[in-house]
Amino acid sequence: MTYVYRFGGGVSDGGKGDKNLLGGKGANLAEMASIGLPVPPGFTISTEMCTRYYEDGEQFPQTLRDEVAEGIAHIEAVTEKRFGDPTNPLLVSVRSGARVSMPGMMDTVLNLGLNDETVEGLAKAADDERFAWDSYRRFIQMYADVVLELDHGAFEEALEIAKEDNGFTLDTEMSAADWKTLVAQYKALVEEQWGKPFPQDVHDQLWGAVGAVFGSWQSERAKVYRRLNDIPANWGTAVNVQAMVFGNMGDTSATGVAFTRDPSKGDRAYYGEFLINAQGEDVVAGIRTPQYLTKAAREEAGAKPASMEEAMPEVYGELAAVFDQLENHYRDMQDIEFTVEQAKLWMLQTRSGKRTAKAALKIAVDMANEGLITREEAILRVDPAALDQLLHPTLDPEAKRDVLTKGLPASPGAASGKVVFDADTAEKRAAAGESVILVRVETSPEDIHGMHAAKGILTARGGMTSHAAVVARGMGRPCVSGAGSLAISAKDKVLRCAGREVREGDTLTIDGASGEVMVGEVATVQPELAGDFGTLMEWADEVRRLKVRANAETPLDCKTAREFGAEGVGLCRTEHMFFEGSRITAVRQMILASDEKGRRAALDRLLPEQRSDFTAIFEVMAGLPVTVRLLDPPLHEFLPHEEAEFAEVAQAAGLDVDTLKRRANELHEFNPMLGHRGCRLGVTYPEIYEMQARAIFEAAIDVAEKSGEAPIPEVMIPLVATRRELELMKAVVDKAAKLVFAERGREVDYLVGTMIELPRAALKAGEIAEVGEFFSFGTNDLTQTTLGVSRDDAARFLGAYVEQGIYAKDPFVSLDVEGVGELVSLAAERGRATRGDIKLGICGEHGGDPASIAFCEQVGLDYVSASPYRVPIARLAAAQAALKR
Repeated sequence: MTYVYRFGGGVSDGGKGDKNLLGGKGANLAEMASIGLPVPPGFTISTEMCTRYYEDGEQFPQTLRDEVAEGIAHIEAVTEKRFGDPTNPLLVSVRSGARVSMPGMMDTVLNLGLNDETVEGLAKAADDERFAWDSYRRFIQMYADVVLELDHGAFEEALEIAKEDNGFTLDTEMSAADWKTLVAQYKALVEEQWGKPFPQDVHDQLWGAVGAVFGSWQSERAKVYRRLNDIPANWGTAVNVQAMVFGNMGDTSATGVAFTRDPSKGDRAYYGEFLINAQGEDVVAGIRTPQYLTKAAREEAGAKPASMEEAMPEVYGELAAVFDQLENHYRDMQDIEFTVEQAKLWMLQTRSGKRTAKAALKIAVDMANEGLITREEAILRVDPAALDQLLHPTLDPEAKRDVLTKGLPASPGAASGKVVFDADTAEKRAAAGESVILVRVETSPEDIHGMHAAKGILTARGGMTSHAAVVARGMGRPCVSGAGSLAISAKDKVLRCAGREVREGDTLTIDGASGEVMVGEVATVQPELAGDFGTLMEWADEVRRLKVRANAETPLDCKTAREFGAEGVGLCRTEHMFFEGSRITAVRQMILASDEKGRRAALDRLLPEQRSDFTAIFEVMAGLPVTVRLLDPPLHEFLPHEEAEFAEVAQAAGLDVDTLKRRANELHEFNPMLGHRGCRLGVTYPEIYEMQARAIFEAAIDVAEKSGEAPIPEVMIPLVATRRELELMKAVVDKAAKLVFAERGREVDYLVGTMIELPRAALKAGEIAEVGEFFSFGTNDLTQTTLGVSRDDAARFLGAYVEQGIYAKDPFVSLDVEGVGELVSLAAERGRATRGDIKLGICGEHGGDPASIAFCEQVGLDYVSASPYRVPIARLAAAQAALKR
């Protein structure tokens, strides 16, 4: 088996189709080389080797060592330099590259191949002693951190002290002699912390770095990122070994990161940053504040330092031509890393760029209108889950703002929250239900869990392409970066700016669209969902087969859902209607009544209120189907639990407290989820469902008479396990309908069906369909009853289950296709075999999950139902599922 694939110098052993084998970076380096772009030569060690590395106990086979030797010989032949040669040394970078981009999550080592001898050879070859010793100190610092896992802070501190002692503020002010002194200090630090001298053998250096890159695949930060982005652990990472090119060889050299379009707004304009006389990590890590790529961007920002377009016009012209070539070749917005070595342009990476949801929509629609991609491809380009970023509020332009400072608008959206200064605190406070803003000098990959937990991210250092900016955009978190006027002390948990102090727990608001940082909370406004959003949704609606409904039980929910394009209500839970002030008393009187007569008297008081609930919903949903689930929870949930409440309820019900407590005790259940609830209530007390059915039909006729457009009630009987249960309950509903239609002299169309939420119901779906006219899969309870797992308690252990691969994802977030999905598939098949026109839908939380929607399309369900804000997500996911099918 081959593990090493070469690229550059007229050779390309792979290409863009080999992402699974070579990782995204390796596949794209090979592709860029094959289309004639200036790519430094190198080779990629495949992802298959990563898997084998872990299987073999983190050892390298001799066959790999032989192939790597051939790969090094390839680079030497192209560059005419020798690895480890003291007079004309070859230096390489060692970088990770997974199938999908994981920015900043895994390790990189640059300038590898430097030692006490080759540094002298590099100085002579480049005729620049300062550059050579700067490169050597960078290499020791990076190698000590990434490979030897020594204390990174100690090296940073040594550098800061060296600058202070010389009265310098910038690294670029350090001379060759200064760097030589620092290298000696760095080597001493390595020996002190590691117990051995810094490795001088370049081959030992190389294998140490390759092992570190493979090792970083299993780092905590990479595991968190994989979990958040559903990346399987068994994919592994590739390793790219590539000849170094240097952006830090004086004023004709530079390094930069660029996007072919604006990744925040989606505008068709080059977007990026560069630094003269710097190496790549200086831009990405936010160590120095970079300069703008284009003159227009510099002028818009009111920045003084020259843009690349102005400082290096010829090289910029070459770069712009490469941007256009790459975007047309890949037919997508590209994220590019480049280096200019003494006025020669080198391309180090290209990949499809991470973008905000707003930018993703604009880029997809624009590219379809430009003819670069088809409408179908545009639909497939936008991640449905990312639409969530667009469906939530932004800052009210009229609201008062106490602006503390301004940074770079790194990721759009607005957020208010309590300030925290470290990722662990952010995670802890967010878990306790608080909104937090994570404030850091600069973020690092170790902060990933806190960035995910926070509502927004604020950094003092770093540019628009820094780690904080890229990760925040990918997560849909607002981010303001490079707010240089902030003095942040994570140790003292305080930030200072313009004579003011903000301490941990104080509230800040950040606006990722303007870069403003404000003290206190600022009011927000609802988003406008027209323009590109509306266009893409129209295109999606043209191709999707699945209908999309909403889970809604208030007129406001229904209105929101309709505005988002819902085609009806898939689940209207009625129990929430019973908990309101005046009604809870009547419900309790019904529960406490000793006979049917007493229960009916209480239900008569509830009827007009229940009717008005349905009227309000049907008015919003006139002409559309509304699935109403009859009362589902156990009765004891409506009774008091606190001592003070018992006295109050007893008085209202005309009972003594002891009688009330005895009745509550009688109704208490050890496992109410599996107890006297759902249709079991209806079988025991049919008058409850009779009242609800009457309220539904009276409301439907009222709305039909008033609007001329009748809603289509679908009456859903919950928790059915047998045909007979549904038969009894359908008889109650049909009888109520017949009576109301006779009284009102008017009829409306309606259906009676059931929620499939028990394994027995799924297995006996053929029999149940003899009575039921529709099935709605209640996948929340079906998951609980199939897996024997309580949704309320599962969070304690499901994380460990997902991490260890027992479940691919939390089964309450994304449907367990192999288990619960099998029951859904079976029930759909058996239900249709009995009743060919049976309507089939899903109304659990899974109705808004793109992966679960793809499964619903595969099984051929008629609709999915999601919470109102997830309706657009479901519409797009349904379109994508139809196209992929």
